Amino acid sequence: MTRAIDKVKPCSTMLEVRREVNALDDVLVSLLVERVGYMTQAARIKQDPAQVRDEARIQAIVDRVREQTLTEGGDADVMEAIYRSLMEACIAYEHREFARLREPATAGSAA
Repeated sequence: MTRAIDKVKPCSTMLEVRREVNALDDVLVSLLVERVGYMTQAARIKQDPAQVRDEARIQAIVDRVREQTLTEGGDADVMEAIYRSLMEACIAYEHREFARLREPATAGSAA
């Protein structure tokens, strides 16, 4: 099995680096949009806004990501920082979705 770090192509110019990063971003953005889509599902399923932040789940994700990062040959501290930032953004989004899904329907204006 090839580790992710071993897939990094040697580059001799910044143009090559940027081309490879852009190609990865094309894949990552789609995956992240899909991941965030599940936050809407979570907001719909959870019954209390206090359930949105789950510290035990956050730590479980961090632990899992750190382990996978090391297996893939990456820097676990960098990946943890990325994931913590991602999770904070997702938690904020989920709070907004939680509120949006529960806001009362506004009545149409009377003529």
